[in-house]
Amino acid sequence: MAEAVIEIVLEKLSSLIQKELGLFFGFDQDFKRLASLLTTIKATLKDAEEKQFTDKAIKDWLQKLKEAANVLDDILDECATEALEFEYEGLKCGLPYKVQSSCLSSFHPKHVVFRYKINKKMEGIRERLDEIAEEKCKFHLTEIVREKRSRVLEWRQTTSIISQPKVYGRDGDKDKITDFLVGNASGSKDLSVYPIVGLGGLGKTTLAQLIFNNERVIKHFELRMWVCVSEDFSLKRMTKSILESASGKPCDDADLELLQRKLLGFIQSKRYLLVLDDVWDDKQENWQRLRSVLACGGTGASILVTTRLVKVAEIMGTIPLHDISKLSDKDCWELFKQRAFAPNEEEAAELVVIGLEIIKKCGGVPLAAIALGSL
Repeated sequence: MAEAVIEIVLEKLSSLIQKELGLFFGFDQDFKRLASLLTTIKATLKDAEEKQFTDKAIKDWLQKLKEAANVLDDILDECATEALEFEYEGLKCGLPYKVQSSCLSSFHPKHVVFRYKINKKMEGIRERLDEIAEEKCKFHLTEIVREKRSRVLEWRQTTSIISQPKVYGRDGDKDKITDFLVGNASGSKDLSVYPIVGLGGLGKTTLAQLIFNNERVIKHFELRMWVCVSEDFSLKRMTKSILESASGKPCDDADLELLQRKLLGFIQSKRYLLVLDDVWDDKQENWQRLRSVLACGGTGASILVTTRLVKVAEIMGTIPLHDISKLSDKDCWELFKQRAFAPNEEEAAELVVIGLEIIKKCGGVPLAAIALGSL
């Protein structure tokens, strides 16, 4: 059954992501996108497997899905095996545990060859699964296992709480956006939408958290809300999530109109700040339907959007996007040290040399520095 294969692949993806092996090989965003895509497909498989006996097209689609999932399963096994080999090589070299994987992953020629080979395979399977997911839409399959999807995607959720003990290199970004929210936007009667755009791992969510928890922002806005969007931008789900953030309570209502009326009761005529984190949906009609409800806020009401897609920023933004930059090697080094060395631990000279070389390979991506420092 296709569902059994998908379940196995999802478990492997979840394991690789949690162990940060995606960052280790440079496939972190690929792993997360594939997990989200397969979870969405999996929610319709029970319906598809029942209908395949009377619909040959669905039967053929399930077979293509199973074959693609098996290919991805093999790719993930290759990644897991390669990671174990690097760890073994590091132990043979006598490198300390915290730096052995980082050092080898950055400089070992075998790793460079492996990444090139696997990257080609990843590109192929991504395209193949995208086509399969698109083909699914024409069958109008019913999602039956939504609660399992929520559990699988739980690792993708973000909150407004700042998770890093200290953030480096983002003071300028934070001050610029905060100044706009409490300054220029404060007198606007129209809803202001400020998009933050950048590659995965650059710290868009962390920047939004810094702004959300800034003392000036807290004092300025009557109401602050945070919603992690990811790839599910359905109007009902978004309305419910925003309402729950506004009220601080879970909501079991299933009727969209009732949800919208309750949300209006919280935000109407209020100067609110809403953070929509990790937005992927680039369909303008979906945003316009949600915006029509959110536009009832008071003077100075604002939305902060984080996304990797310029198209999303262009659709949602009312002002030019803020393109988040990469960190300097100095800031990346501070992040690396934060994870690699214990507090008050003396930094051994040989480890510092290795660490500084590793940082040059991070490409200014803070998440990479954090992950490598944690290995």
